[in-house]
Amino acid sequence: MRDMIKMVVVLTVLAAFSGGLLAALRDTTKDKIELQQLTFVKGPAIKSIFKDVSNDPIVDRFKIQDGEVERSFFVGVIDGKAKAVALESFGKGYGGDVGLMVGIDLETETILGAGVTTHSETPGMGAKAKEDPAFTDQFKGASVKEAIKVTGDGGGINAISGSTITSRAVCAAATDVGAVYGRLKPQIDENMKAFNK
Repeated sequence: MRDMIKMVVVLTVLAAFSGGLLAALRDTTKDKIELQQLTFVKGPAIKSIFKDVSNDPIVDRFKIQDGEVERSFFVGVIDGKAKAVALESFGKGYGGDVGLMVGIDLETETILGAGVTTHSETPGMGAKAKEDPAFTDQFKGASVKEAIKVTGDGGGINAISGSTITSRAVCAAATDVGAVYGRLKPQIDENMKAFNK
């Protein structure tokens, strides 16, 4: 009985030590991991959306709490004024979630551009959503106040041939970005003031 108690105490101490060590490791690497994701995962989409801005949108960013989710907003300075933001959302694709970064012109409330950030879609088919700029270029000029759909669902986006599910996922993500923007617009406008000084 005494040996069993010793074993339970030792296991408890080891588990607590391991848990503390993992938590400390996570805290020390969190910023590095975020920087790597910004540079290599989200960065290419952000830079393709904001190719004409005079700032670095990866540096000029802010976060807003949206329920249980903390959302990152990337600022685009155009003609000396912070006039655009980009944010990411996700849609359910064939192989899992499809991440989409969408840039919004704050004056016209239209999409400046869009870029797929992450996906697990079929190579050569669903993956075209990320690789084919002609697909994402269709989103430019669309209003963020209206649902974005593929033509087969009554919208204006031509689906990728053989990848309707992926195309719908990208449209759903773009529509969600519009909903997030509408919901958080007062906080976005307040945060943008810091970039217009």
